[in-house]
Amino acid sequence: MQLSWFDHHTSHLSEGFPSNMVLLDCETTGGNATRNRIIEVGLLIIEDGKLMKRWQTFVDPEAILPPFIQKITGITPAMLVGAPVFMDVAEQLLQLIDGRTLVAHNARFDYGFLKNEFARVGITYTTKPLCSVKFSRALYPQFNRHGLSHIIKRFDLTIENRHRALDDAEMIYQFFLKSSALFSVDEISATCKQQQKRPALPMNLPSSEIDKLPPCAGVYYFYDSQSVLLYVGKSVHIRNRVMSHFNQDHKNPKDLQMSAKIAHVDFHKTPSDFGAQLLESQQIKTLSPLYNRRLRKLKKMYQLRSYLNSQGYRRLEIASVDVSEGIGEDNIGLFRSPRQATKKIESLADEFFLCHKLLGLEPAPSKKNAKPCFRAQLNRCRGACVGEEDTSLYNQRLASALQDYQIQIWPYPGPILLEEKNIDEDEYSTMHLIDNWRYIAKLQDISQLYDYDLAPTQQWGDIKNNTQLQTTVDEVNFDLDIYFILVRFLTNSERMNMNNLKVWPLSRLSVD
Repeated sequence: MQLSWFDHHTSHLSEGFPSNMVLLDCETTGGNATRNRIIEVGLLIIEDGKLMKRWQTFVDPEAILPPFIQKITGITPAMLVGAPVFMDVAEQLLQLIDGRTLVAHNARFDYGFLKNEFARVGITYTTKPLCSVKFSRALYPQFNRHGLSHIIKRFDLTIENRHRALDDAEMIYQFFLKSSALFSVDEISATCKQQQKRPALPMNLPSSEIDKLPPCAGVYYFYDSQSVLLYVGKSVHIRNRVMSHFNQDHKNPKDLQMSAKIAHVDFHKTPSDFGAQLLESQQIKTLSPLYNRRLRKLKKMYQLRSYLNSQGYRRLEIASVDVSEGIGEDNIGLFRSPRQATKKIESLADEFFLCHKLLGLEPAPSKKNAKPCFRAQLNRCRGACVGEEDTSLYNQRLASALQDYQIQIWPYPGPILLEEKNIDEDEYSTMHLIDNWRYIAKLQDISQLYDYDLAPTQQWGDIKNNTQLQTTVDEVNFDLDIYFILVRFLTNSERMNMNNLKVWPLSRLSVD
């Protein structure tokens, strides 16, 4: 099975999360933070995206444990016999959480109990917590319910003891891992920052421009006072993402310049993140905003070609391809320039101890020049350049290095219609015509398929005529940015489900 170089199961959280977090859950004798007491604390410490420590303790509440709490949590009075009172664990707990971003599901509840427990033993604890309920609402607005039980069910997470502190904290971690794979660093960073900071707006931007922004997926546009387009961006939560632009430190002078010019914000809603990503890519290419990285439709791109030399070692070379004629599925990767391809080869050489001569980064070895490559002298090459490493071992290691960069084979027998439907508004849907990783058109209604000599291969059921026609892509040459977006979604069933996407196979009515 071929792999993509986009979505990998990861044990690291996204860099968009705060670098130093504690994911915490408390079990208590009731819901009133001033009257009830903590009976269990569980937490996970996260540093730079890595899970560093798990910690749990029971706490003697010095009060009666109500029967309904016992039923919900499974914690009995016998389990609390001999447990420390809060005063005995306060200093250790404070060392674990102090200076870290406190994360909890319904953070106000857990934070309120911590503040009150610390206050009872003479310790002042204040922080700006990050609430994973609000995080879920912001990144998954298509869902109505965001309780931990709903999230566990939504992502098919496994939990042994629901309503136990460490297990529930673990579910927050698993939820964040899932979100790290589904959303970009910028999306997650914007969502976290929006909770913890309310920024001042640019001086030329009235607050009414923010008030009109919707809490849903789509594309947003920044304009100056002369209606010059400054920037185009996308988000699953337009309002939060726009506000995040004003949270930034503006270390880049261009960011500061743009912020000072923004006088008007416009937006275009899409049914899901999929439509937002497509529209953003298309709009940047079409409108050329002043502050976006330039995206161009490239006619020439570059791939890596692999072949065996006379000694049986597999070598690489960079080859240009005309994307209008298709891309070679037997070749490796897709790059905008030879320099980009070279940088990737260099990074793989570092990671997998590959030979620079065999990778084409140094002059090829010859019988007259049997000297080892420079990296062999640094013990970064195992001697394949002078025949000291077994060919099968080297070739196998090279194959492992390249396996995540194979071009995805189109997984359907022909064109497809991809239906994108808003989960809360069935009437709000879009139909995308796609073939062999090329985006053909956004259709107004199903009858337009016949303009492309296509027809459905099955009953259309409840697909309705659609009045959301926005753009039609005139050129159907291969587009690298669109390819990346399509692979991210079409090869990831979880992402497809989260965005309420459905594939309808098509058949051709005529053959040229």
